[in-house]
Amino acid sequence: MLYIFSGLPGAGKSTLSAALAREIRAAYLRVDVVEHAMRIAGNWVDGPEGYIVCYEIAKQNLKLGLDVIADTVNPIPITRQAWRDVAEALDLPFVEIEVVCSDEREHRHRIDTRVIDIPGFTPPTWEAVNTWHYEAWDRERIVIDTAHQSLEESLMALREKLARAGDVVDD
Repeated sequence: MLYIFSGLPGAGKSTLSAALAREIRAAYLRVDVVEHAMRIAGNWVDGPEGYIVCYEIAKQNLKLGLDVIADTVNPIPITRQAWRDVAEALDLPFVEIEVVCSDEREHRHRIDTRVIDIPGFTPPTWEAVNTWHYEAWDRERIVIDTAHQSLEESLMALREKLARAGDVVDD
């Protein structure tokens, strides 16, 4: 199974997707880590390069029979389709999950006070996030609003929605 997470920086996407990966013991692919490593290696990243690396790593892990959790902003239809193509090429199921923070004040506070868990990584500012090119979805997906919720509450909401969608997530 491929779990395709998307959402703006600071919405809670990485926190929630990492928690799910720990819980179900899935391979976890975070594009921020991949792109940062590419920069450390001396490669300029200003396009789809990090996503392309993640697609290929996802394919390999899915072929091994592992569930894969993809943690990317996934802001436009072409990237969303590319993730679906990864699963469909292997005839495997996928689920799309959009993580949002509907409270602008809380979202900004998260951006302004976030603790960086990737040494040397510079996260986007609130101004960058607020002007991010993020297109509205045109298809069904699971939406988790993390505003005013703890990680445990958001994870519980995700589990419930996955169960309703027919995807069993072990506790």
